[in-house]
Amino acid sequence: MIVILKQGTVQNEIDRLSDFFGSMGLKVHLSEGEHATIMGLIGDTSLVDPDMIANLEQVEAVRRIQEPYKKANRKFTPEDTVVDCSGVPLGGGNFQIIAGPCSVESEEQITFVAQEVKKAGAGLLRGGAFKPRTSPYAFQGLHDEGIRLLLKAKAATGLPVVTEIMDIKHLDLFADVDVIQVGARNMQNFELLKELGHTDKPILLKRGLANTIQELLMSAEYIMSGGNERVILCERGIRTFETATRNTLDLSAIPVLHEKTHLPVVVDPSHATGIARMVKPMAFAAAAAGADGLMIEVHNDPRHALCDGPQSLTPEEFAEVARGVFALRETLNA
Repeated sequence: MIVILKQGTVQNEIDRLSDFFGSMGLKVHLSEGEHATIMGLIGDTSLVDPDMIANLEQVEAVRRIQEPYKKANRKFTPEDTVVDCSGVPLGGGNFQIIAGPCSVESEEQITFVAQEVKKAGAGLLRGGAFKPRTSPYAFQGLHDEGIRLLLKAKAATGLPVVTEIMDIKHLDLFADVDVIQVGARNMQNFELLKELGHTDKPILLKRGLANTIQELLMSAEYIMSGGNERVILCERGIRTFETATRNTLDLSAIPVLHEKTHLPVVVDPSHATGIARMVKPMAFAAAAAGADGLMIEVHNDPRHALCDGPQSLTPEEFAEVARGVFALRETLNA
């Protein structure tokens, strides 16, 4: 249930209303926008009389919310959320490209790629230290050494670092990581999500291979209900019957998510297609559809990459894509 307050409602009146709703066993999520103040009531509202609340002097309107996610719901927070990624804003009109290799392989590799993607306009550096792989015999990442090398690349370039966590027991290793990524396979690892809800770091949450949009938002709700509301959603393609590409990029998820949630939405065309030459058109399409950012894999030598070389761009190819994306957004926003 949401309670929309009349313009001009002062803070002490808001505090009294919060106490009133608290006495009914409800939690209050307050959203103060430019044009309205909204109180989201979280808990069992089945016994709450909306007509009684609507008759309160400070109340403009009362609406029941049917969706099971509350904190992630745009009805609770109408204005776009801007997530601060160590000084780099993402969302609410702040478009960012997150770029780097699928996996950190060496100090020379990650530092070189970081320097190149920064020159091309990337705002954040991605790189895998822990790699979830279908085969137990495939390269699993450098683990803590990978994080150390990512932080060295950050020191050399100033780019905030995005990297994936696979197990909550590794959380201490992420103390200096700027954005923690939850991969598609862990989207419904609810114990992990609950623990990340107690951190103060931005969380980039990828949609699962076979999950609905509502399930993605419910996973975001797990994080946000723990107190961490700095969540970034990522569409990375879903599994369908089509085999021409690695996954099927659901571009319709972008406007749907923007309708349903205030959280930023980024798109990963690299994992969605699995084919390097498909990244450029899908990146353009995602930008045109309203994505708040892109996540693109870039490797200095894709043919010899230890992980996902076929979908990785060279630094030169990435620079071309970035120029096109920025030009497209400038045209659309003119």
